[in-house]
Amino acid sequence: MSVVGGGGGERVVSLRRYAATARRGRGLHLVSCAVLLAVAMTAGAVAVGGDGRDTARAAAPATGAVTAGMLAGDDLDAAIRSLRAHLRVQPKDFGAWATLGLAHVERARTDGDPTRYARAEEALDRSLALRPGNDQALAGLAALAAARHDFPGALEHADRALAQNPYSERALCSRIDALVELGRYEEAERAARTADRRRPGVPVFTRYAYVRELRGDVTTARRVLHRALDGAASPADVAYVATALGNLERGQGRYPAALHHYARALAADDAHLPALEGRARAQAAGGDRAGAVRTLEQVVARSPLPGPLVALGELYEARGGPGDRVRAREQYALVDAWTALARTGGVDAGLDTALAAADHGDTAQALRAARAEWDRRHTVHTADALAWALHRSGRYREALPYARRATATGYRDAAFLYHRGMIERAAGHHRAAHASLTTALELNPGFSPLGARAARTALKELTERKAAR
Repeated sequence: MSVVGGGGGERVVSLRRYAATARRGRGLHLVSCAVLLAVAMTAGAVAVGGDGRDTARAAAPATGAVTAGMLAGDDLDAAIRSLRAHLRVQPKDFGAWATLGLAHVERARTDGDPTRYARAEEALDRSLALRPGNDQALAGLAALAAARHDFPGALEHADRALAQNPYSERALCSRIDALVELGRYEEAERAARTADRRRPGVPVFTRYAYVRELRGDVTTARRVLHRALDGAASPADVAYVATALGNLERGQGRYPAALHHYARALAADDAHLPALEGRARAQAAGGDRAGAVRTLEQVVARSPLPGPLVALGELYEARGGPGDRVRAREQYALVDAWTALARTGGVDAGLDTALAAADHGDTAQALRAARAEWDRRHTVHTADALAWALHRSGRYREALPYARRATATGYRDAAFLYHRGMIERAAGHHRAAHASLTTALELNPGFSPLGARAARTALKELTERKAAR
């Protein structure tokens, strides 16, 4: 099955038109590739529930004809059509409205159109109007709030759903997601253990693994994911867990292992976009830049989301062929357009704004956005973004405590270590900078074509400086 769909091409064309208008109005804002790549594969993924498929799987069946399984993968559009047809006949089916709301949340994630969230909210509100306090709709609102980056709201809705149904898988998972994205990692781990007791399964296992990874326990994370993969029954589950394993191994610089897991995911579902994106990143990190470009071009044609758009732009820049700089700018412009559209869909894109402006835009704007995001939630990702925005504003001494906080949980992310090393270097802590940059490149030498190249250059300068002394 081809990953290039007609609908995806239309979305890219629309975004390009939007981006062209934005450029005429306020100039082109490029995106900090090294930072956003890390966030796109961690915080952004967890905020909407891993790769998003578990959001659909967790939805309770609305009717005998429309099941939660229909909301996964290629059946999503068919599920939405079936739900709408059913609701025309039975408009008072509150469960069907709740399931439709979740389907719209999932569709917004997969097609990169955040304006769909308004439809999701309308359906979920309709469900609650028909049956006030029903846990299916409350769990759906938790997923919607998380997708919009309203993590306090997601936590509130999840808790309300669990008060009605302590075994709601969607609510249990959304609660973990919200706590993670609020930086409350110890509580997130307790929530994951609670969810494991009540509803053990792939959605809970993968979240528990991510919480352990955030706390630096990669060994446990890997073991839990392998256990989840062994127990995965459906192709959707296999693709989801194998992709999570691929992402984990890629982050540790184990590219052949990552590619093996992505291949398994794609054998289960050859159109699984997170696996295709992960494979492209692993290809790039392992030196197959041409293969990475081809794969990412397929991905963005189907789903023009910030992560793959930025990754593709960075690969064009690194390749440096005729026209590649223009191609890179086009990808960054699409990211800028997506961010603006996300805001129209009620998505809090403050972190994206901070990351975009820090390297390639208005550093004052980047710093304002990063500070605002930090005020809302204290996570390793917001700490890293604030540190980098401060550094890019020339305030590297203020940046250093935040860079250290970003790595304080034990989370091993090469982009974070790269940022910390560059900030330490600017602050005159040359020995610490040498150690941070060395660790970043040893951990994941291909974490970003541009970032890794800058890290190697800085490390070489530090080594020569030391030798000169």
